[in-house]
Amino acid sequence: MPSSQITMQKPSLLLAWPPQALWTNSWKYYAYTQFCLPGSARPIPEPLVQLAVDKGYRIAEGNEPPWCFWDVPLIYSYIQDVYWNVGFLKYYELKQVPNFLLAAPVAILVAWATWTYVTTHPWLCLTLGLQRSKNNKTLEKPDLGFLSPQVFVYVVHAAVLLLFGGLCMHVQVLTRFLGSSTPIMYWFPAHLLQDQEPLLRSLKTVPWKPLAEDSPPGQKVPRNPIMGLLYHWKTCSPVTRYILGYFLTYWLLGLLLHCNFLPWT
Repeated sequence: MPSSQITMQKPSLLLAWPPQALWTNSWKYYAYTQFCLPGSARPIPEPLVQLAVDKGYRIAEGNEPPWCFWDVPLIYSYIQDVYWNVGFLKYYELKQVPNFLLAAPVAILVAWATWTYVTTHPWLCLTLGLQRSKNNKTLEKPDLGFLSPQVFVYVVHAAVLLLFGGLCMHVQVLTRFLGSSTPIMYWFPAHLLQDQEPLLRSLKTVPWKPLAEDSPPGQKVPRNPIMGLLYHWKTCSPVTRYILGYFLTYWLLGLLLHCNFLPWT
């Protein structure tokens, strides 16, 4: 994304933050009033009370839960710790190995992207992007695409998300967590395809095919590069086959499983 577009989006992002913060903290305060302040809880219908008893859930107007006595009484942190087993390295168990394997491809992609960017721009990363290079001549012809200096903030963001997700979250959600939070998940594979797939560069020279009959005469569109790579699958580089194979397989399995209410992430 051009830097001008990013700059134009900053005011709207700042305006969207206060309502989101207000909503996020309002329900936490409401939970505090219901569970921690005596006489504040609303009456609960008997069927829900019985369900809580059967499931072992805590209800309001009972004994005050431990989180009420914390310095910062946050119900969400307590639920994550006690009921969901979310915390630093809590998910590192032998039985979770299949979930780690499921998240391994995106973790490798983001880690590879971070390493590629840091080794390409060590001085830029060392100075946190405040000074791009020791040599001013390199500023006249900055790198384009994924290795552009403007991508630095996105790389840092992706690396932080990877560390947090891999160490403190249920690791099986790492794929959708990164896929919905950082563009590095898509920019770096595209960079690898353009950089390491000779066939992709040769496809640009293939004659264009005409548009539909109702299009203006003489107007043409290029061939779909993905279809071209799939058509020449056997001659593609290993990196191309790994990237396309993973994304297409994940898309197909997710389409089949998620639409049929089967577990998929």
